[in-house]
Amino acid sequence: MGKSVQKITDKVSLIASDKTWIEGLAVEQLIKTSELDGMSLVAGMPDLHPGRGYPIGAAFFTTDRIYPALVGNDIGCGMSLWQTSSKVAKVNTEKLAKKLANVELPLDESWFDEIKNRQQEVGICSSEYDYSLGTIGAGNHFSEFQAIDEVYDANAVKCLGIDTKRLLLLVHSGSRGLGQSILVDHVSRFNHQGLPVDSPDFSDYIAKHESAVKWAELNREFIAKRFLSSIGETGDCILDVNHNVVAEKTIGNHKGWLHRKGATPADHGCVVIPGSRGDYSYLVAPIEEDDPSFNACGLVSSLYSLAHGAGRKWKRGDCQARLSHKYRKEDLLHTALGSRVVCTNKELLYDEAPQAYKKCESIIEDLVSAGLIKVIARLRPVLTFKTNGGCSS
Repeated sequence: MGKSVQKITDKVSLIASDKTWIEGLAVEQLIKTSELDGMSLVAGMPDLHPGRGYPIGAAFFTTDRIYPALVGNDIGCGMSLWQTSSKVAKVNTEKLAKKLANVELPLDESWFDEIKNRQQEVGICSSEYDYSLGTIGAGNHFSEFQAIDEVYDANAVKCLGIDTKRLLLLVHSGSRGLGQSILVDHVSRFNHQGLPVDSPDFSDYIAKHESAVKWAELNREFIAKRFLSSIGETGDCILDVNHNVVAEKTIGNHKGWLHRKGATPADHGCVVIPGSRGDYSYLVAPIEEDDPSFNACGLVSSLYSLAHGAGRKWKRGDCQARLSHKYRKEDLLHTALGSRVVCTNKELLYDEAPQAYKKCESIIEDLVSAGLIKVIARLRPVLTFKTNGGCSS
């Protein structure tokens, strides 16, 4: 591993260079989480930032129990990248924005047969939360049309089937109310306690977790399809990964459970690490560690995980006060990279402003320095959709 790997404790590693600013509270939460019963190893990513009790941008390896609270309420939250049939050269962002007027409404009956068929194919049953399928949600969720800005590995781009002249669509969302209901049920019964792997409650949670992950993946699929339908184009999914999950994993001959809380998998092929809406995103290929096992210090540097984004600098709720004296609401609807932003929620517009996030380039530099990724291409935002004021909650 490279120089961007710090040993915090015998159980905790941090993938970040000394120059990468990470809030002290996030590191404190990382260390505190490593002290939970059954916790073997913890790895923080360069986008690490504080969460509600647990840090976001980290991976956790346990042996004899799992912690649903580490996965959180948005089980299966992640990203999918689609290539569209639209040519970048023909895009008019203002016209594009107008075509997206109804993409937050619940899917109408014309979608019902396809939803039912896809649910059967992936092995999940209909639920009371299906009305939310195909909707993004609030917070840091988004859909973003992107263009290839620079290619660093033409062969890798070609192998993924990407046409550099075509518009891409990056979707970030999760399991919406379904994941929330699963966590609320768990906390109401067990607070934040872990579930022993040999208990019936463990099996019950894992079954619900797997269904929520499949639902989240299906949600991203229908978000992409409805965005493509709205602009009169078609598309194909290039990749889809989950950032908030727990799964069985063997690390260094130790069988256990790997939790990801806002962390991109490094064991599922190429992934996108997104910047803020006014910053570049990066398509990268994970590099397998020579010996991804317990090393002499008792650490696994990255736990098969990568950063899931640029990482916040400022807390939500503080951003409007920091920015409103410099930027009007209208100023934030266009970015320095020439992209367009669709967001009618004023608070969300400020909370998710590019200034509230670190530069994605610095995150990528840390991951490259740590020997964890190879950069394939840089992606430029064209239009970022947050909300028209519809189903954003």
